[in-house]
Amino acid sequence: MKFGIDRLLSEPDLRRPLAGKRVALLAHPASVTSDLTHALDALAACDGIDLTAAFGPQHGLRGDKQDNMMESPDFNDPVHGVPVFSLYGEVRRPTAASMETFDVLLVDLQDLGCRIYTFVTTLLYVLEAAAEHGKAVWVLDRPNPVGRPVEGLTLLPGYESFVGAGPMPMRHGLTMGEMGRWFVSHFGLDVDYRVIEMDGWDPGAGPGYGWPLGERAWVNPSPNAPNLSMARAYAGTVMVEGVTLSEGRGTTRPLELFGAPDIDARAVIAEMRAAAPQWLGGCTLRDIWFEPTFHKHVGKLCNGVQIHTEQPSYDHAAFRPWRVQALGFKAIRRLYPDYPLWRGLEFKYEYTDGRLAIDVINGGPGLREWVDDDQAAAADLDAITAPDEAAWLETRRPHLIY
Repeated sequence: MKFGIDRLLSEPDLRRPLAGKRVALLAHPASVTSDLTHALDALAACDGIDLTAAFGPQHGLRGDKQDNMMESPDFNDPVHGVPVFSLYGEVRRPTAASMETFDVLLVDLQDLGCRIYTFVTTLLYVLEAAAEHGKAVWVLDRPNPVGRPVEGLTLLPGYESFVGAGPMPMRHGLTMGEMGRWFVSHFGLDVDYRVIEMDGWDPGAGPGYGWPLGERAWVNPSPNAPNLSMARAYAGTVMVEGVTLSEGRGTTRPLELFGAPDIDARAVIAEMRAAAPQWLGGCTLRDIWFEPTFHKHVGKLCNGVQIHTEQPSYDHAAFRPWRVQALGFKAIRRLYPDYPLWRGLEFKYEYTDGRLAIDVINGGPGLREWVDDDQAAAADLDAITAPDEAAWLETRRPHLIY
């Protein structure tokens, strides 16, 4: 199969509208061609493309910012001599000055298929800026590595943030190109928007179910996104960023696990299985020990739960990571009723004031309230979530390309 970047480079007819235009690139370390050449280098070497600027999202164009919420500076690219503007530094949205450096912005970002992964919001922000300044945006499309499944509560009005671009569930099931189409429609943007589509992407095909295993190398789109297993679990494990448990940052399996020094992981798994075995299909839970080298619980021995999705028994259609992680929180609350699970208001998740991090992450208080209600069962969370999921399936339908 071919990604958008490979088609643009190999098909002159696709590039022809760029003739005489100044071109900028929004990219990160996973913005590579099939032979692992970075898109910045490939475009700079391509006849007929006048590369005049570049932009980097969270973690930077170089992907050098290891921890979360670490800002990147602007700089000049030492190889190609173009300015590189950070969209996760002094600003989150392109400045008027940076918008004047190009006519067409090529967006080549590998996403993880999750609303909270900030590249989605950055796409919205550049589309809004392009509409304001009369610029064109082309998305060089890439796979949604976790495919088409949809899961989670819809973000509520008033809960918009850098991890909540609009009213969609946690796991949205769109490619970046398709997401851009929805943004243009939903927000009524008057913008010159185009998708350079992939050729041969089949999100229903195993064993990748979204990622072309055996055809393309995995390159970290952000420092703690090291493999497909993390991408599959992320729509659930990202919620651990809003709690006092470790999500595995500072280990070799970040965002595939959760744990802390003061929980019994075997007891947690047993409680999860007792409370909602129907939510645990498709994956395997394993109790583990780990000691983070940085971030939460640094240097402390933690007992935790690893969510495995790479074994032969993995069932893509059955796996529901958001519910698995919700169930982990519920199990801890039942086993340890007074456990200080939620990070407090002093922790300004993505610089958001006045809201608990877990609510910012989920786009509302529904998940937290369900966990804290000792009378609420799995069916109660399903009752409020399933209608949101069904509605999104219909909302996204006109914007699907593949």
